[in-house]
Parts: sequence; C-alpha cells; structure tokens
Amino acid sequence: MKHLLKMLDLSTEEITEILNLADQLKYELKNGIPHKHLEGKTLGMIFQKSSTRTRVSFETGMYQLGGQPLFLSSKDLQIGRGEPVQDTARVLSRYLSGIMIRTFEQKEVEDLAEYGSIPIINGLTDFAHPCQVLADLMTIREYKNKLDGLKFCFIGDGNNMANSLTVGCLKMGMSVSLACPEGYYPAAEVLEFAKAYGDRFEIVSDPVTAAKNADAVYTDVWASMGQEGEAEKRKIAFRGYQVNDAVMNAAKPDAIVLHCLPAHREEEITEKVFEAHANEIFDEAENRLHAQKAVMVLLMK
Repeated sequence: MKHLLKMLDLSTEEITEILNLADQLKYELKNGIPHKHLEGKTLGMIFQKSSTRTRVSFETGMYQLGGQPLFLSSKDLQIGRGEPVQDTARVLSRYLSGIMIRTFEQKEVEDLAEYGSIPIINGLTDFAHPCQVLADLMTIREYKNKLDGLKFCFIGDGNNMANSLTVGCLKMGMSVSLACPEGYYPAAEVLEFAKAYGDRFEIVSDPVTAAKNADAVYTDVWASMGQEGEAEKRKIAFRGYQVNDAVMNAAKPDAIVLHCLPAHREEEITEKVFEAHANEIFDEAENRLHAQKAVMVLLMK
C-alpha cells in the first residue's frame, strides 16, 4: 500500500492489517503506552472542504505518533488558483513526509499521488471517504467481534459514504443491502464492482426491507457539503428514508447503528434511535483517530 485513495484500491489483507494495527494503537493509547512511530515526520493537511473530525483526528493522531501536522487551507495554497496540481505535488513532496487532502474531485487526489513522491491520504472526496469507512469497519468489528458473514444496511443517498462502505463491507465478507431512492444510486464504478458478489449485494427502494435481519444499520445526511442548494429537493426525495423504529424493528435485536456525523436528527435518523445508539456512534467517531493513525504508520514509517 503506497497511498490511501479509495477502498477499491485496497485488498482484504490490507484492510485487515490496518484494522489490526488500529486496534493495537487504540489499546496502547488507552494504557499510556507511547507509540512515537513517526518522530521527525511531517504531514501536510490540505483542506478545500472544512471538517471538525478530520482536522482534529489527523492533528491529534500525528501528535500522538510523534510527528508534526501542518494545516493548509485553500487560502494558504496556490493549488486551484493557477498552480497545477502536479506542480503542487512535486513541491510539497520535497518538504513533507505525507499529505492528507480533503477536497471535492477524486481526480485531484489521484493526481497528487501520480505526480508526487510521498504517500497521499484521501480525507474525503465527492467519490470516496476511505478513512471514515476504515473507522466504521473497526467499530463494527469491536461490537460484533467479526465482520465476515454479517449483514450491513445503508439507508439514504448513494454518495461517497455509500460508495466506500459498499466496497469495504463486501471485501471484508459482509453482505450489503442499500435502500436508495431511484436517481440517487452509488457510482457506476461501485455498482460494477458489486456485481461480482452476486446475492451478497442488493439495492432496494424500501428501507425496512433493506434492514431485515441487519447486524449494522448506517445512514448519512441527505445533503452533503456543497449540496446545500439542493437541500429542499433532497428532503422531498429522501422522505421515508429515515432510520427509525420501523427500520430498527426489522433489523436484528442487537443491531448497531452508525452515522458518520454530523447528524440531522429527525431527518435521516430520529432523535430516539440516535440517542439509543449514541455509544456506538461516538465510538465510531473516536475510531477515526485510531484508524487514521494506523494508515499513517503503515504509509509513512
């Protein structure tokens, strides 16, 4: 593994290696065991999309690993304002040990990896969110003690989360059931990938059907960053695609609920269901820190 660009690039063995190291680093942190694997290393963090969890978790993680994080907003860089991505990649490769970028286009992340000479980590694009999915898989495994053979249900927009979750869960031996309105399906590339898994993958229109016997139920906001102008249209399209009592009654009695946050209560998830599963959701948020630390160690050590 040279970069973390999208879940499609990772093998089952690579995902397992990341999750195992994340578990180890989490244990060491909780027990006060130093793990300064990245002393003397620097991580440049490029933010063209703002974020609470991504910035704080990467900065904190790099600090705990003994390295130095450098926050770079779009105002700090020439990238996108006249300097080609390939030139930015080659310049920053002379200064940094790795780059995390949170941006809009997947191509921008891929170009950084192609033209730079240091590891690139995708902190989020409109196509993929591999860091979040690694934390999600880590959380499911913590609660269920396994991944293989579980049923995963996603309800809502076939967005970057649905793309990455579908790939990651299938690669780890889970079955995946998506409930998405027509016109809001995952990317064609992801649907083509999922075909190879036969009846372990399905898209249905009814959330209750999708959640039947699910071990884990997942949802995300209806309008992501950059889609604010479509918010009212999306509220109409996704009406009925809510994680609520009816959905949870269809899932297994011990099903967990996950949300990548921020959550809009009473839209994609009810207040009641969110609070009943708050421990899982905030463990999931915490695991961003541990999963990303594992990625940084494997790429930059």
